[in-house]
Amino acid sequence: MQTLWFITNPNSGTATPQKCEALEAVFHDHGLILAGRTHFPDDDLPDGAALDRAGIDTVVLFAGDGTINAALCALADWDGGFLILPGGTMNLLAKGLHDSLDPATIIAAARDRHQRVALPYIEAGDRRAFVGLIIGPAASWFRAREQARSGSIGGIWRAAGAAWRRTFGRGVRVAGAPGLRSRYQAVMVRPDARQGLDVAGIDARDWRAIADLGWTWVTGDWVAARAVDQTPTDRLSVLGRKPVLALFDGEPQQLEPAAAITGSVSRKVFLSTKSAP
Repeated sequence: MQTLWFITNPNSGTATPQKCEALEAVFHDHGLILAGRTHFPDDDLPDGAALDRAGIDTVVLFAGDGTINAALCALADWDGGFLILPGGTMNLLAKGLHDSLDPATIIAAARDRHQRVALPYIEAGDRRAFVGLIIGPAASWFRAREQARSGSIGGIWRAAGAAWRRTFGRGVRVAGAPGLRSRYQAVMVRPDARQGLDVAGIDARDWRAIADLGWTWVTGDWVAARAVDQTPTDRLSVLGRKPVLALFDGEPQQLEPAAAITGSVSRKVFLSTKSAP
């Protein structure tokens, strides 16, 4: 890791402009060359040819899961490395790749340790999800999240009300996941390097089920809730005639019916600073 392109999103979680400037100073202190920078989404993401012309060997991503997803999909065929720093809210990818969640500590460790790993991901058409895919009516809650980010109290209530009504509608149906029932409020899919896909169907339609799901979510074992059915599979599809709303790493897309949802594993392009695999 020597010549860097820095991709940030000031609207993502903790990736404030002040912290971005502080990380640029960390690059300089460690003798790293910052050859390019992208403020997403105001700036277009670079393509592989632009990175190669600039002599980039590593793209550093300091943003939330959605921005990271957009960059990884745009640069899926590029041969360089990716250093993912925790700049969002959940930071699930960063947690899987690093022992520390301090960006400066990660940069120092990545400079000295040339360790690249592969990551599993979900693929549906030309879309990928490295953290997870949410399908169905409950995915409409993303609109309330966007209103919260913009600071619109009235917008939050309107979006939450609409999402609540959709969540308790007919639900979504999927095929290819043995053991799942007919309809769910949400189907959550996570990539699994061994089995392809880890699928959880969620249907909590009474207050007891909702409370049970909320408690198990807080305690960290939400798939054990009685409102959750979980199963592994290597291929999944949505039933029906109309496109359904889906969140790829938190970002909304329309998923066509019968579109194949599969699991795959990336090339070894992700810089990891974990002390053990």
